[in-house]
Amino acid sequence: MRRTVGVLVMEHIAVGSVEGHKVVGPLSIFPEKPQSLDPLQSMPAEGIVDCIRQQVDKVAGGEKIAAVGIGFPGIIRGGVVEDSPNFHQAKGFALQGALSAALSGKLAGAQVRVFNDADVMAAGIAATQGKLNKLMRVWTLGNGVGFGRYPSSEGIWEGGHSVVTLDAKENFCGCGGRGHLEGILGLRSMRLRFLDLEPEEVFENARAADARCAEFVMLCHRALAAATATSIHMEGPGMFFVTGPDVRFIDIGLLDRLLHEMVKMSPLQGSRFEVVPTSDEMGIIGAAVNADRATQN
Repeated sequence: MRRTVGVLVMEHIAVGSVEGHKVVGPLSIFPEKPQSLDPLQSMPAEGIVDCIRQQVDKVAGGEKIAAVGIGFPGIIRGGVVEDSPNFHQAKGFALQGALSAALSGKLAGAQVRVFNDADVMAAGIAATQGKLNKLMRVWTLGNGVGFGRYPSSEGIWEGGHSVVTLDAKENFCGCGGRGHLEGILGLRSMRLRFLDLEPEEVFENARAADARCAEFVMLCHRALAAATATSIHMEGPGMFFVTGPDVRFIDIGLLDRLLHEMVKMSPLQGSRFEVVPTSDEMGIIGAAVNADRATQN
């Protein structure tokens, strides 16, 4: 059985060795302890590559590996980060080639593949649920909003930047665009919108019947339902998974009701949502599975 390594880059770097769709051994995490400021956002792209290399070295343990799969935020094509609103310093960076060149010793020659971080979450869910033959769509909620799709397909798939409102005042998205889902539901965007409250406080206040916060919480759910409805109208109905650090903010029952208000054509009905607990392991497995499949085809 081929041994691969999965890498997930989000608010931190998490790396693990994968065999048979399972993580084998302990994960390697950078930074080891959570920090109030994200060290990766201020780190040069070359520094991120070096951090990834060190963690891959650690989990490989001196053994030969077949492939390294990386999940990274942004538009990824041909191993190049064409754009990444969460990591502006990586725009245009050839991440795949840089890590391939940095690997040495028994790791030299391991095939490296880079994918969007939400796509590897979708692959991880498909692998762990034994559904690698199914279409899987996943929303990841965190500092930004990711839309993952399995199997990987040519295209941009930046569903977090779906336009869900025509209100010209909705300009909080990190990419600079107006009316985007991420500009409503992303953590960064919430903090810009509510300069006097943390996101957790906004949702707590909504539950306590604060009108301003309750209105925003409804907006969040309508926005996510609208982006999901767009996907359904483009690719058909199915299961949508919701994961990420901020999935705790989502009321799945409300989301289902709003979605069914937006999708009325009978052949497109029947979709539903399921929350998947957030874990680095899921993304690591997905990155490894995608890399393994890509390097064997």
